[in-house]
Amino acid sequence: MNSLNFMKHAYQKAKEAYCKNEVPVGAVLVHKNKIIASDHNQMRQNVSSIDHAELLCAYVGIKILKSPYLNECDLYVTLEPCPMCAATLKHLRIRNIYFGAYDFKGGGIVHGPRLFDSNNSHTEYYGGYMENQCSTILQDFFKSKRD
Repeated sequence: MNSLNFMKHAYQKAKEAYCKNEVPVGAVLVHKNKIIASDHNQMRQNVSSIDHAELLCAYVGIKILKSPYLNECDLYVTLEPCPMCAATLKHLRIRNIYFGAYDFKGGGIVHGPRLFDSNNSHTEYYGGYMENQCSTILQDFFKSKRD
């Protein structure tokens, strides 16, 4: 699989979240070009404000790999990770983060604290993958809440 296919898989997870009345963010964790975890936000379902798609995938990843670090893994997520998720991913030493929509108000990578711009970070990040689709599903979700 290639990066676009991994992001498409993450987008499918975001659509699942949308159908479950969760904030539509999906994520896929890849190790050696194979998906080892995929999930979507489950904050409402699990009554937990920390059950973001990225963290749910990371937790599965460390269990599968039997490692405290994800330094051989790439994460594909439909929204720029928030500061909480970005800090966790940095601590886990994830190799690459690919995200779809930019989060101008609550992001932790390109916007907000910019956690990966320090000298001690080995994580690379790339934004804008399927940006239009990833932004639209979020806009539609929040518009439906206001109507």
